[in-house]
Amino acid sequence: MLLKGKRILLGICGGVAACKSLALLRLLMKEGAEARCVCTPAALQFVTPLSIEALSGYPLFHDLFAPRDLPATAHVGLSDWADYLIVAPATANTLAKFAHGIADNALTTLFNAFDKRTLAVPAMNTRMFRNPATQANLQLLRSRGVEVMPPGEGFLACGAQGEGRMPEPEEILRHFLSLSFAKEDAFFKGKHVLLTAGPTRERIDPVRFLSNRSTGKMGSRIADELQQRGALVHFVCGPLQACPKGSPFETVAVESAREMYQACLERWPEMDMGILSAAVADYAPKEISPVKIKKAGGGFPMELERTPDILLELGREKRAGQLLTGFALETDHELENAREKLRRKNADLLVLNSLRDPGAGFAVETNRVCFLDREGGVDDRPIASKEEVAAWILDKLAGMGTSGALKS
Repeated sequence: MLLKGKRILLGICGGVAACKSLALLRLLMKEGAEARCVCTPAALQFVTPLSIEALSGYPLFHDLFAPRDLPATAHVGLSDWADYLIVAPATANTLAKFAHGIADNALTTLFNAFDKRTLAVPAMNTRMFRNPATQANLQLLRSRGVEVMPPGEGFLACGAQGEGRMPEPEEILRHFLSLSFAKEDAFFKGKHVLLTAGPTRERIDPVRFLSNRSTGKMGSRIADELQQRGALVHFVCGPLQACPKGSPFETVAVESAREMYQACLERWPEMDMGILSAAVADYAPKEISPVKIKKAGGGFPMELERTPDILLELGREKRAGQLLTGFALETDHELENAREKLRRKNADLLVLNSLRDPGAGFAVETNRVCFLDREGGVDDRPIASKEEVAAWILDKLAGMGTSGALKS
């Protein structure tokens, strides 16, 4: 029982997904947690106090003023009692109140008094979730330390299909467990980290593009590790097949190398460090056809041009105190090529991959890396899971930073 001895408050808002909250409550208790519930008035249109109290074994806190067994300052007492707060589902209305300090019901009043780890699980119509006001509220909450679990995709209560569906209770539990056992790192806490991941796609015509085999798994695992250590992750990603488990501080989805270059250059001056794990195309078609290029006899003539070099440019612009990490994938003369790349691009750390190692490379769960630093150090590691490799990378950076490479 992973949550044995933990005290958890489950906040429930008024949405159809509230019916899933009872299953989540059961799962938390099954893992050994002591769980109590707090509801908005609208939540009781979907679940009943009797069902919640029967499952939890505690009185439900849902009315600030109704006669009850709870004390008049229950919002303060419960916030003192609990170790964690999970709000699932979190509606657009309640998220807006959380973001702007409105305390007009049991849940929002308790949230204002709660100063420990909080996980919000948004659930709403796709257009409501994508509304700029909702996104701004989520960004504001993240900046204040609230963890936000991305919603799922599927059929919604309105009959539409898309983003905004509340994840299944088992998924929420797994996500919460990954957060509750996070290893907060004093070096990374509060640091702004620019992280790139995934491939880029360079368009040829409306239906074709040049790309590579990168799935974004390594970059997504680095994003997870950074978030667990308390960093503020600015995640610039190409088309991913594997996404971070949590929700980065900022996510910028791009397609081409030039779009990734622009996004990185705009953010780099405000960053404490950069980790460039994306597999960026070196070349792109010089001209993009506005119509599909028809098949014809002979070859397929296409003139290519160099794409902007993101690592090189960030290395040129790097100020004192910033740490810059690059990645290199080589198939021959690995160390020689990696050393030259580290020097030429003014990086502090280079993570070298080789496609010659079984179980390393694209679309697998493991990797084998060698670390090169600007002092001439070479640290060859055995094959390991990409989660372990992500932890090694951050350990390396923390060691470099605490030795004086990065000023607070």
